[in-house]
Amino acid sequence: MSDQAFYSGLQSKLETLRSDGLFKPERVIASRQGSEVVSQDGRTLINMCANNYLGLSGDEQTSQAAAAALEKYGYGLSSVRFICGTQTVHKELEQKLSEFLGTEDTILYAAAFDANGGVFEPLFDENDAIISDALNHASIIDGVRLCKAARYRYANNDMADLEKQLVAATEAGKRHKIIVTDGVFSMDGTIAQLDKIVELAEKYGALTMIDESHASGFMGKTGRGTHEHCGVIGKIDIITGTLGKALGGAMGGFTSGRKEVIETLRQKSRPYLFSNTLAPMIAGASLAVLDRISKSTELRDRLHENTAYFRKEIERIGFTIKPGTHPVVPVMLFEAPIAQKFAARMFELGVLLSGFFYPVVPMGQARVRVQLSAAHTREQLDTVLKAFEQAGKELGILKNN
Repeated sequence: MSDQAFYSGLQSKLETLRSDGLFKPERVIASRQGSEVVSQDGRTLINMCANNYLGLSGDEQTSQAAAAALEKYGYGLSSVRFICGTQTVHKELEQKLSEFLGTEDTILYAAAFDANGGVFEPLFDENDAIISDALNHASIIDGVRLCKAARYRYANNDMADLEKQLVAATEAGKRHKIIVTDGVFSMDGTIAQLDKIVELAEKYGALTMIDESHASGFMGKTGRGTHEHCGVIGKIDIITGTLGKALGGAMGGFTSGRKEVIETLRQKSRPYLFSNTLAPMIAGASLAVLDRISKSTELRDRLHENTAYFRKEIERIGFTIKPGTHPVVPVMLFEAPIAQKFAARMFELGVLLSGFFYPVVPMGQARVRVQLSAAHTREQLDTVLKAFEQAGKELGILKNN
């Protein structure tokens, strides 16, 4: 430890984060995931910040499916896929995801971050152009950086600016162009205008790609995703997504599309070639989840009922939220210290949620992000709304009537 200045510099930066109200604490959970969780101190909290949209993360059927796969296939494979890390359960899951999404083939990754990180470099080079939404997930941004293609960025969900960037890429003589967007933007709950994006892609001869991490399993009439919600199934070239949110909540990601694309990724995508195989019990549980939600929309329907109710009531109380219909509900508090204090007070009142602030969201746009689940009961939601009202009045966010 010869360079003490390195460590003291890090400590100083950490202290600045704390003093500026930007430090992100971890809440330790001592139970399984669910609409209610037990914190490390033994308190029971209503959980309003999980990506557990369909309530399947701690669900008993999901756990039983994982246990069955664990018994059959073992704990792990100690290998990457192309050496000795591919089991029948992995191929079955890839086929099932393809059928669910309406694509030809699918490749699994250890995480959705890897799926986005490994998709661009094998497919595009300096002759090509990537046109990316300004609010795309960090994994897409990092994946684009690893690629030599020209980068164009358009304002969030702004179709006029998207067309402007398409024109610029076309005039630059780029060989292939691909429009890349989150299907749903996780901080705002905004749904991408995929129907209009597809129209522009066809007009300018571009490919399309969407990240469906906050959509797969519950967006659209049968839960296929944003492309179903927007009526463009079969018109999206590349779909990436996660198994770690609505589809069971463990971990794992995927990229889905034409066979030529997926086979190229199997040969050249570095996170796939150099990362361990997805644990077979996760693959087995994910198969069971897909079977379950393909047979019934009950969980999806309950999720959207909870979402509509909460959005209506939180506005009635007097809070400002980002408009929309998605179960991500950003409750706007604007300043980072207020968001931190609010989340801490809600924790004291028995509600688990998190504050988000710069650099995760733009400066001056701090918020607490509520995420609804099919597992939430109406009684739980009413309890949460009462806590919101109490904390809002105590902190001067709402006026005392």
